[in-house]
Amino acid sequence: MMKYLAAGALALAGGVTMAETARVAPPVEAAPVGGSRIDGGHVLTRADADAWLDGFMPYALARGDLAGAVVVVVKDGAVLTQRGFGFADIASRRPVDPARTLFRPGSVSKLYTWTAVMQQVEAGRLDLDADINRYLDFRIPPFEGKPITLRNLMTHTSGFEEAGRGQILADDAILPLETVIKRWTPHRVYAPGSTPAYSNYGAALAGYIVQRVSGMPFEDYIEQNIFRRLGMKYATFREPLPAALKPFIATGYDLASGDPKRFETVSMTPPGAASISGGEMAKFMIAHLDQGGPLLRPATAKLMHSPANEPLPGINRMMLGFYEQKINGRNAIAHAGDLQWFHSNLVLFPTERVGIFVSLNAMGKDAAAGVVRNAVVRQFADRYFPAPPAPAPRDLPTSRQHAALVAGTYATTRTPVDNWAAMIGFATQIRVGTDRDGKLSVPAFKSIGGAPRHWIEVAPFVWQAAEDGERFAARVENGKVTRVFYEPVAPFMVWDPVPWYRDSAWLLPLSGAALAIILLTALAWPIGAIARKRHGAKQTLAGRDLIACRAVAAGAWLVPLLLGSWGFVIARVTKLVTPGALILFNQIVGAPLFLGFAALTAWNMLLVWKGKRGWFPKTWSVLLLLSALTILWLAVATHLISFGADW
Repeated sequence: MMKYLAAGALALAGGVTMAETARVAPPVEAAPVGGSRIDGGHVLTRADADAWLDGFMPYALARGDLAGAVVVVVKDGAVLTQRGFGFADIASRRPVDPARTLFRPGSVSKLYTWTAVMQQVEAGRLDLDADINRYLDFRIPPFEGKPITLRNLMTHTSGFEEAGRGQILADDAILPLETVIKRWTPHRVYAPGSTPAYSNYGAALAGYIVQRVSGMPFEDYIEQNIFRRLGMKYATFREPLPAALKPFIATGYDLASGDPKRFETVSMTPPGAASISGGEMAKFMIAHLDQGGPLLRPATAKLMHSPANEPLPGINRMMLGFYEQKINGRNAIAHAGDLQWFHSNLVLFPTERVGIFVSLNAMGKDAAAGVVRNAVVRQFADRYFPAPPAPAPRDLPTSRQHAALVAGTYATTRTPVDNWAAMIGFATQIRVGTDRDGKLSVPAFKSIGGAPRHWIEVAPFVWQAAEDGERFAARVENGKVTRVFYEPVAPFMVWDPVPWYRDSAWLLPLSGAALAIILLTALAWPIGAIARKRHGAKQTLAGRDLIACRAVAAGAWLVPLLLGSWGFVIARVTKLVTPGALILFNQIVGAPLFLGFAALTAWNMLLVWKGKRGWFPKTWSVLLLLSALTILWLAVATHLISFGADW
């Protein structure tokens, strides 16, 4: 859905110069200035890291129309460097202060929630493998006879469908965590432990469990047991922001050249409500790199950082909260995070005792924030931890045969399934195919510059991109592909084959053709009336034929209008706004309209074929009926015919 833009050299529309976008701040701790050369790479020192950042970040912010950013690097238990670039607020030209400017790390917040869970496991109050109902004051029933465990929640294998109701709210709509958790439970669509399917609701459940077993509100718990232990002053999970911290929050933007956005209030606090400065995030990284530091015992930290779920052998694994990220042959652990306007990435290299955090306060042109945050990590690793020399990968002889077998349409497991928002999943299905040489083609997963990747089969049903080494893989059982994996997100999100009746490869173009026929039918009504009036012609239809014609014409106007209303809803939902009243209206109107229009076109076709009309009206009546049935099929397959605004 989002296109990524490579960082270039254009100036920000607001006239920000390169000199203004780079701001150096001293680290909060003494930074080591030495280092060692690893595999022929650069020496990881403050001077070298600062030189690299000065060459990359202003360039990237300007090219991507991005407002500001913070980058923090820690090494050997101390801050190596922490840098602010661009502006925390453009109107006041307030620069990013890496020590005090609060960024919104989005889902990186979950790492604090998972750390809190592990503290309670360590204290003996929680059992990772017990039914979570033991800790709740409401019940979540088993699915296929299996209960959800904390291990399921921490590995995103609880089986919940994607849920996004009210994720971003106005300040006056803030609800207690208990209310948010209990007002609606997402549908269960996978057996616990069976399927990686990223779940914000699952992380919120975990935070609520911490709240219940600790006996204190979640925000209080994080402050007392994480922030206070680490001396984190510029950090909070509270919404709205405490008065003392409001002056330090970075303003969010779509584009740096655009208007400032309001503070994003996250309804479910534990998954993504944190506001934290880069300097304070450094303390959290150091603690985890130091075997838990003052937060966890070494054995507990080791458990948290160890593989807890392996979606497919050889592909990135899920830890307890962190996910694995293989970079240049090294096993890093990481977590990224996104709100609408803030985009972050945190990566730890445990063996090297190095960590890096980057956060930006704008989406940027063509979603530039995504490519910048990933490019920072990639270039950092390539510069300081380069891959050892290795021969270029070569295709296996089975490459074309296996690519042909994998070809098909797939839907992500992180999507609404059993409610009206299933249309989002339908619209975001991916197509896997073959190119003209018979090699694997996955257009959805492009290189950092937006170009198609060239996939090389390096192991049976495992392909590696020639451009950057990313991997795509498939699980094959009894000669059929049962699941595909894109390695960067495989620990928490995979893709399954789409049933033929929901396959967008044929249903989407057919629905487009059907809608075109319906729209032409709608336009034929006023055009015909105008033509008859101009030429003095009389209406040749009468009785039931005329009634059917007019009823079908009215339906041909109403159906596209209803689909347009659903399109508006989907557009709002992708911006994390849920227009509940309009959803309910669409559902109340939709069921009788979709069904009624199909019935009317069938009745109309019977009357046309019984009458003495020509071949064109008869052919069109058949096409119109088929079009109405296609739209009805689409509505049923994507749950547009359903009830309830929850998703």
